[in-house]
Amino acid sequence: MSSAVLQTVPLGFQWPTADPFLFCVHHLDRYPAGNAALGPAASLAGRPLGSDFEGIDGWRMYHGQVVPGFPSHPHRGFETITYVRQGLVYHSDSLGAAARYGSGDVQWMTAGAGIQHAEMMPLLDRDGPNTLELFQIWLNLSAADKMVEPHFSMLWERDIPRVVRTDAAGRTVEITVIAGPLDGVAPPPPPPASWASHPESDLAIWHLTMDAGASCTLPAPQGGTDTNRILYVFEGTGITVEGEPVGGATGAVVDAGRAVTVTAGAHHTEILMMQARPLGEPVAQHGPFVMNTRAEIQQAFDDYQRTRFGGWPWDRDDPVHGPDGTRFARFADGRVEHAVPV
Repeated sequence: MSSAVLQTVPLGFQWPTADPFLFCVHHLDRYPAGNAALGPAASLAGRPLGSDFEGIDGWRMYHGQVVPGFPSHPHRGFETITYVRQGLVYHSDSLGAAARYGSGDVQWMTAGAGIQHAEMMPLLDRDGPNTLELFQIWLNLSAADKMVEPHFSMLWERDIPRVVRTDAAGRTVEITVIAGPLDGVAPPPPPPASWASHPESDLAIWHLTMDAGASCTLPAPQGGTDTNRILYVFEGTGITVEGEPVGGATGAVVDAGRAVTVTAGAHHTEILMMQARPLGEPVAQHGPFVMNTRAEIQQAFDDYQRTRFGGWPWDRDDPVHGPDGTRFARFADGRVEHAVPV
């Protein structure tokens, strides 16, 4: 039988992806205690504030000047999927919507025709530390859906299913099912215009947490070899796929035409699996805009200069919603959701 592992690539700060995924990054910042302004209670001297990606002392300010994060910036033509495992992210956007989420929550935002948003990471614990861990994935929109109205959905941790597998030796694998069904278990639905909302997309995002030496078999994608499937080994020393070794901090493109058995190495192991049928459309990208042609990119810049995608209703570029850690979402239509029902 042919090899189950088609290609391996090392994982840097930004992970390599395959159509329809545009971008994936794993943020892990071990922030110190926070101060009264919800920034780090530590000197910022020597950091290139405004573009701090160096990881000095194990953490980054990103584009934040006071609070770590990403102040107001625009998007058009794709989606962001933000899976926060530790810490909190504060969302604000040009439609007036806001959210505070983390602890396993996922925000799935369709930028569509255009939106500005800010993603800030306030440090709430004054006694420290404030660890933040999240994945952000950019998912392309089809040409037919690039100019839909902006939208976001909250997939609260309580609603995201987990499938637990136990192997013959009693070792366990817990699979967090963010997108795409597994073993008859389906996660909350993605936004309506997402490529993931089309059954033929075969799109799945699963997070595997594996005991040392644990094994589990991932079913073959419905789309077979028409589907791209990548296993990102981001924690642990490595795995085997159908007996073939894959090192730690490695992405493995695997044969999507069959089920594959994945076995963890000698240590606790974590994997992010992303799969989907490609859109197979031209991609023109410039920074925060992803369209199909260069002319559409120029139009995006022109539209943003003219409309600011609805303006910015907040009194600062890096809004934070206070020191309260309660997780919530307030949507543009005034509807409010809470991570814990009230």
